[in-house]
Amino acid sequence: MKSFPTLKTLGGAETAKKAAEPAKGSEQPSDKAEEVSVQAVAKAEIDFSKVEVEPLFEDMVDFDTFSKSDFRAVKVKACEAVPKSKKLLKFVLDDGSGTDRVILSGIHDYYEPEELIGKTLIAITNLPPRKMMGIDSCGMIISATHIVEGREGLNVLIVDDKIPAGAKLY
Repeated sequence: MKSFPTLKTLGGAETAKKAAEPAKGSEQPSDKAEEVSVQAVAKAEIDFSKVEVEPLFEDMVDFDTFSKSDFRAVKVKACEAVPKSKKLLKFVLDDGSGTDRVILSGIHDYYEPEELIGKTLIAITNLPPRKMMGIDSCGMIISATHIVEGREGLNVLIVDDKIPAGAKLY
């Protein structure tokens, strides 16, 4: 069965695990049945009528300013919690340059590090390094945020693994 990262705050991983477990005395479900069951639980968890998103910016940005941001597909080679931090995860990424890139992201409330290893994410790679907890963070992982019933939700942008590390987004 394919495993997809889930939001910890919405109980997605725990609910999906419970839904995928067979009832006592029943046979193990096939991978296909288990996958359908997990997908059904995942779809049923969020009532989008209760989701709030931030309003769109009214200020316009010109194309030249926008085009200065270098958005790239990055492959997660390693991910770990930063010691002495409740929020930060340290990513070691393949950005297609041949040199590992380290980015810190405050998403540990939403993801466990092992859920993201091997995934293809989107990052801005041309931000100046920023020291966090004594570690230089060289970029920013892109994510989407929203509010559900007064609680913040966050999803990292995970794209198709067929996209190679370093592919530029336009």
